[in-house]
Amino acid sequence: MQILAYIVNAFHIVVCISIIVMVLLQSAKQAGLSGSIAGGAETFFGKNRGRTMDAILRKYTSVAAICFLITSVILQLIISRI
Repeated sequence: MQILAYIVNAFHIVVCISIIVMVLLQSAKQAGLSGSIAGGAETFFGKNRGRTMDAILRKYTSVAAICFLITSVILQLIISRI
């Protein structure tokens, strides 16, 4: 059980570092409300929206966040049984 805790903890640390890196690599959206109204329709309906670097990073960030939550729950369960 202790070895499993080490493995999950190492994976958890890798996920944490990857979330930090992916969030820092994303571009900031500083346009505010006016930018979301005026320029949002162009990027939303653009045909290459899903292929931009920000869209890819956003998808990977959400996957990493889900992995973070899962590993947090697993670590809590393991620690409570030790």
